[in-house]
Amino acid sequence: MFYYLLKRLISMIPLFFGITIISFLVIHLAPGKPTGLQTDLNPKITAEARARLETIYGLDRALHIQYLLWLKRLIILDLGNSFSTDGRPVIDKISERIPITVFINVLSMLLIISIAIPIGVISASYQNSFFDKFTTVFVFIGFAVPTFWLALLLMILFGVNLGWLPISGLKSLNYDYLSAFGMIMDRVKHLILPIFISAFGGLAGLSRYTRANMLEVIRQDYIITARSKGLNERVVIFKHALRNALLPVITILGLSVPGLIGGSVIFETIFAIPGMGQLFYMSVMARDYPVVMGILVIGAVLTLLGNLIADLSYALVDPRIKVAK
Repeated sequence: MFYYLLKRLISMIPLFFGITIISFLVIHLAPGKPTGLQTDLNPKITAEARARLETIYGLDRALHIQYLLWLKRLIILDLGNSFSTDGRPVIDKISERIPITVFINVLSMLLIISIAIPIGVISASYQNSFFDKFTTVFVFIGFAVPTFWLALLLMILFGVNLGWLPISGLKSLNYDYLSAFGMIMDRVKHLILPIFISAFGGLAGLSRYTRANMLEVIRQDYIITARSKGLNERVVIFKHALRNALLPVITILGLSVPGLIGGSVIFETIFAIPGMGQLFYMSVMARDYPVVMGILVIGAVLTLLGNLIADLSYALVDPRIKVAK
């Protein structure tokens, strides 16, 4: 296991640098420049001033030189400074926002796992039952409904019409004047809609994956043999069938790790949550290359770690799988 893990970590290094090269090229080839927001709407800006700004940001150098300079800083864990007016270090801006994004997405992932897997198992165990048909309809709705549209509908219903839940931010204006219990409840109310929106699509998908895998597994000969021996149906389903059915599900969960950032863009922007998703969206709109690259680097690391976790989890869940030494 140790040698397998070491080999995988070493193989991730060139892949990581390949991802950074492609990301660097794509964001620099996109239309617009970071200096555009400061110069395009100001008729008094001269060509010399534009050139001076590009020199300050290092955009006057060849693209490969810019990448090598950025890579040199990355090796010492320096993501550079933001191109925005505050000029703050990128690592500071990211570290301020990443906790709330991770917190919301971890809660969302736990909600998905705790609901989707039981739904998939029950649907497969009682195929073509009312519960199975009902959850199938629910899943199709989950796949079909755009996330941003559902978020707006829920905001109108629970926030505007009923007034039960807040529709933006993480706390109310009177948060500092609330009791300890009131502060907790205020935070919970602000998180209900974002967490639900974040989990809705994944809930539908994971339940279908679990159901399909369970249907395939329970038709296997060893499941028929276990039932013929008189084993309790609960033991057959949850001890023998579920463990093997979870193998493809683990892959899906491992590949969902990068979505902790990418999937946050929509709901953090809609609900005005100051997290990584909102920061990424604002940075892309402002052509803030250092911040965009910093977030993409984190996304690349999460993607590679997600694949590694999925592979290692395979070996832990299924003893038939042996890792090469």
